[in-house]
Amino acid sequence: MKPNFANAMMLSMILTGVAAAGAAGYPERPIRMIVPQAPGSASDTVARLVAAELTPRLGQQVVVDNRPGGALMIGMEMTARAAPDGYTIGYAPVGGLVISPNVSGKPPFDVNRDFAAIIMTAFNTMLLASNPNLPVKNIRELIDYAKANPNKLSNASSGNGTPGHVGMELFKLMTGTQIVHIPYKGGAAGVTDVISGQVQLMMESLNSITPHARSGRVRALGVSGAKRAAVLPEVPTIAEAGVPGYEAITWNGIVAPAGMPRAMILRLNAEINRALAEPALQQKLAAIGAEPAGGTPEEFAKFIRSEYAKWGDVVRRSGAKMD
Repeated sequence: MKPNFANAMMLSMILTGVAAAGAAGYPERPIRMIVPQAPGSASDTVARLVAAELTPRLGQQVVVDNRPGGALMIGMEMTARAAPDGYTIGYAPVGGLVISPNVSGKPPFDVNRDFAAIIMTAFNTMLLASNPNLPVKNIRELIDYAKANPNKLSNASSGNGTPGHVGMELFKLMTGTQIVHIPYKGGAAGVTDVISGQVQLMMESLNSITPHARSGRVRALGVSGAKRAAVLPEVPTIAEAGVPGYEAITWNGIVAPAGMPRAMILRLNAEINRALAEPALQQKLAAIGAEPAGGTPEEFAKFIRSEYAKWGDVVRRSGAKMD
């Protein structure tokens, strides 16, 4: 999904009028935003930025409620099971909404049935990095080296079912390489072992790994998005560096329990579109390596379905498991 802010702003003005007509008086009390990760996590940081923008726009406090655990599915299930009255919404990371449900095999909710999409808020790309002592300097050399040494290389991830895990599984499928996955309990531990050489590779969020790439402690090989990252403009995308068609982004959005009144969805969508178009919020997102998204509820719903299918296919083909 590539956001278009001119269109988003025009749309938000239209939706604001529609929503105001159908949601008069909403909200009349604080809104709870369930975040399925711990305070200080990447998703929590963006959720709090959005909540801070929404509060004055709605005239009611938007309260962040952190509910980590269960590979992000505890918080997502709480959102799905909440009353669809407009006063409980969920902050939905790609991992909790479309990756973990596929990897677990038995998710506690139906992604396409139990949620109402409101808006995609932000997206980011990841960086595929290597230990600098690995004798490869680019993606093409990595592919050749991995093919010549099947199962001799290992890649860290911040855990089973994370974007970095399945992003690398997609890379392996598209390149025909065999690289051993080693899950960690968090990205920091994995990055540390890539720096020390305990593992050779890692696909990790730009926010976490870019400082180490700039210092030379890891070697930046390619970014996972469709375009180069503003924070590392000299690093090619994985697609342009040797894997045409490759793309794996991380993203966050806001969803509600299925059945939430349409007028309330439109009110929230319009106000968040307006907030995402503000330069101040865009700068805050850029500071943590994220880009604002926006758009309609229908666009986000369609995107969720496509991402669920995409990562479901990768999980099935790769045999990725939650453990």
